[in-house]
Amino acid sequence: AMLRLRLLTWDVKDTLLRLRQPVGESYAAEARAHGVRVQPEALGQSFREAYGAQSRRFPNYGRGRGLSSQQWWVDVVKQTFRLSGVHEDGVLTLMAENLYRDFCSARNWEVLPGAGETLSRCCQRGFRMGVVSNFDNRLENVLSQCNLRHHFEFVLTSEDVGFAKPDRRIFEEALHLGGVPPEQAAHVGDDYARDYRAARAVGMHGFLLRAAGQGKEPGVPPEHILPTLSHLLALIEK
Repeated sequence: AMLRLRLLTWDVKDTLLRLRQPVGESYAAEARAHGVRVQPEALGQSFREAYGAQSRRFPNYGRGRGLSSQQWWVDVVKQTFRLSGVHEDGVLTLMAENLYRDFCSARNWEVLPGAGETLSRCCQRGFRMGVVSNFDNRLENVLSQCNLRHHFEFVLTSEDVGFAKPDRRIFEEALHLGGVPPEQAAHVGDDYARDYRAARAVGMHGFLLRAAGQGKEPGVPPEHILPTLSHLLALIEK
């Protein structure tokens, strides 16, 4: 039977958009512009360390802790370089501000294959559409720059809402904005716990984007798995 869906909500990172290159490459290029040589692999490792520590200390971009998300990210960038042996304050500040700005633009992001077309077709079919993403408040701008913003009635980020997926409250806010009961809504994302399981926990339908070779996710029926975004409409309209 065809699902009676009226609202589709979407994860962004690695569902609709992905980084054009690894974080370490972007950071290394910024460093080179300032005459600083650091290996991209080392920066990638340092970034994971710095990001992890900052996320544990100040979850959700420091929301509610007197920290702006820009300051949160600037600290992560500086710490990434410090862990890789760069300590000159003036350069650290400059690089951090540049990188914060660069990750706000289409320069570092690309649209995943089939994403634009799938979103257009969903809109043409009359679905209401929104974004539910663990992201800071740069997301609106990133989506606009990548020419995807116009597909969505609303963009909910964990920074704006104050709760990050898998917290049910970010999905409840999406249902409230969409004005539909959960059984008439579906969420599309690439993370089993934060996207698929969390949406199902509030009574929404869930579709899990699983690229070939990513392995099966136990407990997800095959009709909820998307090998690519282009498979979505066929599954919804079955």
